[in-house]
Amino acid sequence: MEYSSLKRFLLLATGAFLLLLFTHFSFHLPSNPPFSRSSPFLFHGPPVNTAKPASQNHETYIASHPLDPFTIQEINLARSILLSYSPFSSSPSSLTIHSLSLDEPDKSVVRSWKPGNTLPARKAVAVTRYKNKPYVLSIDLSTKEVVQLPVPDSGYPTMTMEDMMSAPWAPFSDKAFNATITARGVRMSDVACLPISLGWFGQTEEGRRLIKIQCYSAEGTANFYMRPIEGLTVLLDMDTKEVVEITDKGNGIPIPSSTNTDYRYAVTKNNRAAWLKPPNPISLEQPSGPSFTVSEGHQVKWAGWDFHIKADARAGIIISGLGIIDPETGTRREVMYKGSVSELFVPYMDPTNAWYFKTYMDAGEYGFGLQAMPLVPLNDCPRNAYYLDGVFVTADGKPYVRENMICLFEKYSGDIAWRHSECPITDMEIKEARPKVTLVARMSASVANYDYIVDWEFQTDGLIRMKVALSGILMVKGTSYTHTKDVPSGEDMYGTLLSENVIGVIHDHFITFRLDMDVDGPANSFARVKLTRQATASGESPRTSFLKATRHVAATEKEAQVKLALYKPEEFHVFSTEKMTRVGNPTGYKVVSAGTAASMLDPNDPPQLRGSFTNNQIWITPYNKSEEWAGGLFVYQSTGEDTLSVWADRNRPIENKDIVLWYTLGFHHVPCQEDFPIMPTVSSSFDLKPVNFFEKNPVLWLPPNQEKDLPVCTATATA
Repeated sequence: MEYSSLKRFLLLATGAFLLLLFTHFSFHLPSNPPFSRSSPFLFHGPPVNTAKPASQNHETYIASHPLDPFTIQEINLARSILLSYSPFSSSPSSLTIHSLSLDEPDKSVVRSWKPGNTLPARKAVAVTRYKNKPYVLSIDLSTKEVVQLPVPDSGYPTMTMEDMMSAPWAPFSDKAFNATITARGVRMSDVACLPISLGWFGQTEEGRRLIKIQCYSAEGTANFYMRPIEGLTVLLDMDTKEVVEITDKGNGIPIPSSTNTDYRYAVTKNNRAAWLKPPNPISLEQPSGPSFTVSEGHQVKWAGWDFHIKADARAGIIISGLGIIDPETGTRREVMYKGSVSELFVPYMDPTNAWYFKTYMDAGEYGFGLQAMPLVPLNDCPRNAYYLDGVFVTADGKPYVRENMICLFEKYSGDIAWRHSECPITDMEIKEARPKVTLVARMSASVANYDYIVDWEFQTDGLIRMKVALSGILMVKGTSYTHTKDVPSGEDMYGTLLSENVIGVIHDHFITFRLDMDVDGPANSFARVKLTRQATASGESPRTSFLKATRHVAATEKEAQVKLALYKPEEFHVFSTEKMTRVGNPTGYKVVSAGTAASMLDPNDPPQLRGSFTNNQIWITPYNKSEEWAGGLFVYQSTGEDTLSVWADRNRPIENKDIVLWYTLGFHHVPCQEDFPIMPTVSSSFDLKPVNFFEKNPVLWLPPNQEKDLPVCTATATA
């Protein structure tokens, strides 16, 4: 190694060591530590300082709701109990805490709790490893009692942030790795590496935690993802940091140029053509202030809606206790007990040596919430946004704050809530229209190259929209080809040539939501309303066909498993078995499906066995507190024996039960040149829409906008 490169490496290694010391001894980590599937050499700048109300003073905050996340004080108490628990107490430095969060009280306890009542016992659930043996523990903070819970038969817990940070450094201590990098003509000081989960492909990968490391050249660009050192893969023992195997099948594949790869405005603004004029900035102003309130840090009220919101290290955003005021009666009605992202499955479609294992489970392997970055005011969220933080733990159990992780804001995009104008032939001067304003709860997770924006939208008519948007940077493959004419006839590139020496590999994104519905209470059923073509009887009508809706209530889980089909249309209703409208319809909510890309992998392909929760777009299961993660509690290197599809295979009864709805949004992504060097956002969503839940249109009470309500803001003249 050259002296300058060695000096650079030692400086970086020293910096990493100091940072690890800081995470070990610091009580309050930086709001955005660089622990993600990203380069250990690249660090984020400080977050924007957004004013926080007193309720978000994390040093003094005390839980006031049974579902409030663990506070800093509670995390420290739980940690001290863990460290004194036998057998951990004999060697506390051998304990790794993969997650520590609220062990939620039983659902019946939470539903019966009222504000002002004493909180149920506060318990923590800790997922740990001690001397490489996994433990799942429930910790009662009052009694300090620790109870061991069942541990899955396969797999490992979600990686810690320290795992994700330290693994990319490990290969640099291996002479063979350094020689391989040097042989590729890359300076060691320019190398950036990623920790890549390896899925599960057989027994040879069992018995120890393994990870694969792949590297890039960061020379000349901030966008090192576009400069892969193709074909070089390091198999690493994540616990010992031992390099198990180095595979290099990329000799002869050049590293793509850094030209035109930088996406930062400070760089690109200088290259903008003179004839391109950006649109003028737009800002939503609320002269009377926001219409929503956030009390006790987590309780939100807006336009009849109320719910509890919190940040979670694995799920990202969790919405709980969702209810709405009936405009007819003024009574609060239940809609959903708890909703969240349960798992993400991202398989790449290149079966070659350096790519076949890229079948990410971004929640269970990396922690969807752990990857959430601080939101950028005026760009990620509008001026009228309110920000909430997340409080998480490091591998030694100490708390840190992820600032500005969630934003809440009201949105108006010129959409219409409802309207009607009478045409001239009626001679009635009626022109009625109402603006559609929605409340949005948003987070953005930057899982290394990809950015996921997750929105929960609440509308005044009772509709709930779950929206996922994809942006960020493609994971690309290096190639010797610079033009499509270079590709031999019949050769499969497994993607699209995006630029010289750069292939965007085809891949899928599946995001599975877990929605514990309580429509007018927990006693619910699931109905499939099938639309079929019917023929009219001979001579009955000039028409020869019509559509007929046939309602079937699913009795068991298998009857409720849905593969969406365009030419076999259905509606899907979750409805109360105890409440009806005045004319006799059961009150309910229906799924309005979208984002319907389905997995096309072989069901017996190892990645699909682990991702079998995507075999259907809709599942219904009976409520079970332990069935929260569609890919299983332990996802890392799991074999797929503890997934949603396995649970649902029991075919349990679901009629007139407390049931959970699972829905998977899907995206097939065939990359195109517009995705280079950074992707324009693409999004999809699905809705939960009231169906006979209200007696009539619930937004008749909305007032129209008037000029006097919306003063025009004018620019202030400068001196």
